Amino acid sequence: MKLTGKKKRVNWVLIGTNTMKGLSRLLVLIPVFSLLACNSKKKVILSGDEPIDIKDFIESFQSLDLPYQVADTSVSKKRTDTALISYKVFTHLVPDTVLSKVFGKDEKPKIYPMGRVAAPEQGTYLFVKTISTDRKAAMILCFDKKNNFITAMPVMQPDANPATQQLFVIDKRYTLSKSITRKNSDGTISDGKNVYVLNEPAKSFLLIMTDALDEKTIEVINPIDSLSRKNKFSADYQKDKLNFISIRDSKKTGRLVFFVHFEKKNNCSGEMKGEANFTSATSAMYRSSGDPCTLQFSFTSSSVSMKEIQGCGSHRGVDCIFEGTYPKKKQVKKNEQKTKKTSK
Repeated sequence: MKLTGKKKRVNWVLIGTNTMKGLSRLLVLIPVFSLLACNSKKKVILSGDEPIDIKDFIESFQSLDLPYQVADTSVSKKRTDTALISYKVFTHLVPDTVLSKVFGKDEKPKIYPMGRVAAPEQGTYLFVKTISTDRKAAMILCFDKKNNFITAMPVMQPDANPATQQLFVIDKRYTLSKSITRKNSDGTISDGKNVYVLNEPAKSFLLIMTDALDEKTIEVINPIDSLSRKNKFSADYQKDKLNFISIRDSKKTGRLVFFVHFEKKNNCSGEMKGEANFTSATSAMYRSSGDPCTLQFSFTSSSVSMKEIQGCGSHRGVDCIFEGTYPKKKQVKKNEQKTKKTSK
């Protein structure tokens, strides 16, 4: 059927009207699509290998209310969620020495975000939990107002001593407190505390107050005391009952068994047991697969000197190291012990 000229004009008018309506609807929808596109940010993937912008990294941490505290039990507790920061993403934004000081150069611990604290006059504090096969630590990472990295510090490293409890707190003035409570063998309680503030120009934390752990004499059980001591260096080297190095014979040639325990001022203690290889006639070195810690023992006829070569942070407090010279303690023979008891 052919359309007359009048009908053609009517149809073209209808087509034009419908087209204009469609364009109007499209023009209304375009701003909506644009708004959705602007608001839909690319999802930040912390567990991947792709680098992340520092701003996105910081904002991916959940905000924390102050005061905020971390207990040793919470650091020791196993993770049940899936949040994870890959080692590659973390070390792209934070110096790898932050981790190597605690875990050693070759260890790549798992890293979990704990939360974020915004300090308007300072910048941002991030808290992470780090876990390897044999140690755990909670750390604080500091960034300035332009999101530049300033410094970091372990705030919690659970120890193996069931008599101690540790607690970290950051208060509303952004003061950091690390405290330890110890139950002594006589039933008394000893407390110690260190307080820090951020010193941004020095890019470090400044210790502004210390309350040393009370010097209560407690009995430290030496787990290798009953082992043989035929080697000329096998003996007890002791400063006092809380600071000593015990050396015993190993079943393997060219090795020794050691146990170290020390307690110093400023809330610092350490304890370690292991086997070391003789590297010379008067020196032995502790190295173990999976442990970044390296200890050196140097012997004389009357003493042993201990030196921490690398990364023993999981065996001690964060504010001290394994070091010092310990005098050799004279061994009391069984006959002498019997004589003393009889004379009493």
